[in-house]
Amino acid sequence: MEISYLIKGIIVGLSVSIPLGPVGIFVIQRTISKGQIAGTIAGLGAVFADTFYAVIAGFGVKIIGDFMVENEIALRLIGSFFLIFMGYRIFTSNIIKQVRYKMGVISKSKYLKDFAGIFFLTLSNPLTIVAFGAIFAGLGIVEGNSDARLTIYLIAGVFSGAFFWWFILGTFINIFRNKIRLRNLFWINKVTGILIILLGIVAGLSIWFFN
Repeated sequence: MEISYLIKGIIVGLSVSIPLGPVGIFVIQRTISKGQIAGTIAGLGAVFADTFYAVIAGFGVKIIGDFMVENEIALRLIGSFFLIFMGYRIFTSNIIKQVRYKMGVISKSKYLKDFAGIFFLTLSNPLTIVAFGAIFAGLGIVEGNSDARLTIYLIAGVFSGAFFWWFILGTFINIFRNKIRLRNLFWINKVTGILIILLGIVAGLSIWFFN
């Protein structure tokens, strides 16, 4: 029984992580410019945020869930502005500094900033908790009325599945990283920055057009 819940959790974790939205684009850019460790740590921000939402949905932490859903518009607006800011930072990033990352001059504080940035960006989408609530309800886990031990296995599976995806993605991108020259990195940053800025603008406009 426990193993089946763990496997279900892994499938759920993969399902919420695989679609390559802004977070995926950001992780790919970080892997290319700074290496697999940087990309994986950035991806961990999304893993922990998704796991946080899974805990809320799985154990029926209604107060937190209701607060985030009730403030959905504000959170999504913050997320859209944050996306635009991240895109701008990537677009204007210093190529020389990124070359230093490749040479081994790595700042742990930069890792933490990437982790925190992706964590809060993922949290800024309260629709995620709605998705987890629907998925868990389909699995028979509704507002914490299920066996807590089985719920823990399910959440552990979500964490494992999400982490597995970001690790595999980082590993795959890192294989081709050494073939990228300085000129390529320059254009990758410009295109990635513009793309993330556009996604931020679309996310902001969608609040008014689809609500």
